[in-house]
Amino acid sequence: MEADVLFMQRALDLARNGLGRVSPNPMVGCVIVHQGRIIGEGWHQQYGGPHAEVNAIRSVTDQDLLPESTAYVSLEPCSHWGKTPPCANLLIEKGIKEVVVCNTDSNPLVAGGGLQLLTEAGTLVRWGILEEEGRLLNRRFFTFIEKKRPYIILKWAQTVDGYMARPNFDSKWISNPSARKLVHQWRAEEDAIMVGRQTVQYDNPQLNVRSWPVQGQNPLRIIIDRQLQLERHYHVFDRQQPTRCYNLKENAREENLAFIRLNEAHFLEEMMQDLHQGGIQSVIVEGGPQLLELLLAKGLWDESRIFTAPKTFGEGFYAPRPKGKLWKSQLVFEDRLDVFLNS
Repeated sequence: MEADVLFMQRALDLARNGLGRVSPNPMVGCVIVHQGRIIGEGWHQQYGGPHAEVNAIRSVTDQDLLPESTAYVSLEPCSHWGKTPPCANLLIEKGIKEVVVCNTDSNPLVAGGGLQLLTEAGTLVRWGILEEEGRLLNRRFFTFIEKKRPYIILKWAQTVDGYMARPNFDSKWISNPSARKLVHQWRAEEDAIMVGRQTVQYDNPQLNVRSWPVQGQNPLRIIIDRQLQLERHYHVFDRQQPTRCYNLKENAREENLAFIRLNEAHFLEEMMQDLHQGGIQSVIVEGGPQLLELLLAKGLWDESRIFTAPKTFGEGFYAPRPKGKLWKSQLVFEDRLDVFLNS
């Protein structure tokens, strides 16, 4: 029905407000509709805080209308106790007559349990409205649950002649200031940011969101330094934000800084497992061509975001060749941004 699509799209738009704030939970939006009119809406705003259904129900001025209302929810209502009570129980308690769901929840703690609770209570339940759009919105969450690793975003900037850096490893600045500010926004939306040893050595990056103060959440810094060659004077070791250095040498923990030893034969797999166990739902990789090529070759990526600037180097280090399906392209002033999905 056209109305179903309209109201579910609104629920998805609301859910998107939780980007960068709710991980490792999914982004969820909820719209309460009575006789074709929205009477309440809400979204999951903060990890540990009320879920979308709770906020939407609280926003309804006349609670007596709820038993004759339909709830449009972008993800199957939870059926288990976590940091908050089960949302399926709340919908039942309020007597919501119908619940329309975009995506079922593949989390084993839910996995159809919410729909079953609602159905057994006599609630009319439908699902699958804008299902593809919902999975795309919550692609981080679904990857984390189903593949048992973080959602991996590769980001790089390249010249129009295909180089990422000059022969002396210098890569500053290929993209324009607006593109760089956008990258800081992206960092605020993801749980972690990853670079390799050479990027630290030649660029000395801070890997924070200093140019995007709107959300202010600095990501976990992930450094790959297999032989622990980096000295401690680099910004990434300043302990100003949580940092993990994956290596082959030692395990050690200090304030806001952990050195984690992995097995050389299964380095990447063990790193992904450690990140998954730590609840890291997404990682944006801003490393050099060597790290990017390795992840592309291993298939350990889900999305790539590539800036192409109208500059030439003529020589230097080539950028990786894009893989996957082109999802969207746009201009960020004079730079072209292409986004590919590993589908």
